[in-house]
Amino acid sequence: MMRLLASVRDGAEATDALAAGADIIDFKDPAHGALGALPPAEIARGIALVAGRAPTSATAGDWPLESRALVAAARRIGATGVDYVKLGLLPGAALSACIHELRGVAREHRLVAVFFADRGVPLAALEALRAAGFAGAMLDTAEKAGGGLRRHLDDAALARFVELGRAAGLMTGLAGSLRLEDIAPLGRIGPDLLGFRGALCAEGRSSVLSVERTRHVRSAVDSASIRAA
Repeated sequence: MMRLLASVRDGAEATDALAAGADIIDFKDPAHGALGALPPAEIARGIALVAGRAPTSATAGDWPLESRALVAAARRIGATGVDYVKLGLLPGAALSACIHELRGVAREHRLVAVFFADRGVPLAALEALRAAGFAGAMLDTAEKAGGGLRRHLDDAALARFVELGRAAGLMTGLAGSLRLEDIAPLGRIGPDLLGFRGALCAEGRSSVLSVERTRHVRSAVDSASIRAA
């Protein structure tokens, strides 16, 4: 069964997302980029409110492909006690070195690499993530005004990412301005989780999370999982 990851910006939204049936509570600041990081104290307060009722994740911020910055960000967010730390990784000559330098952090915290469909997806890096001890890999979009995930990659390319990620022993996830109508076709691909923010909010990703909208997404994810099974 696919799991629903709900991105929230504080403890109040975390509580609402849980009430609406979210499987994973993902702490993120949607006003500051694709993977905007909340202050560690805010994340810790949210984790305390979740109180173990669901796994938690948190984004570490938008960073260039520079190993020292990524390592420091991952450790800072991991120290909050979150279950998963999400790190954005861009394609480039320094990618292999950055993944290699993150091995030590991956022994301390469960790391999830996030690649961006609109920036290029280095599929060859999935095996390197496995070797470095990463827990998972996700696809997202960097520029939210540029359209959703399926505008940048067709379903065959998304299925290939999930297939290769799973072969590398990684948890796989798809996100990036997903809409209700994306859920059924993505369900046929079968990632471990689908991530949402904008579709859960009444007036866009920077507005307040809506319990009603989150319940609609929860129902659609369940239906897609059942059909895929």
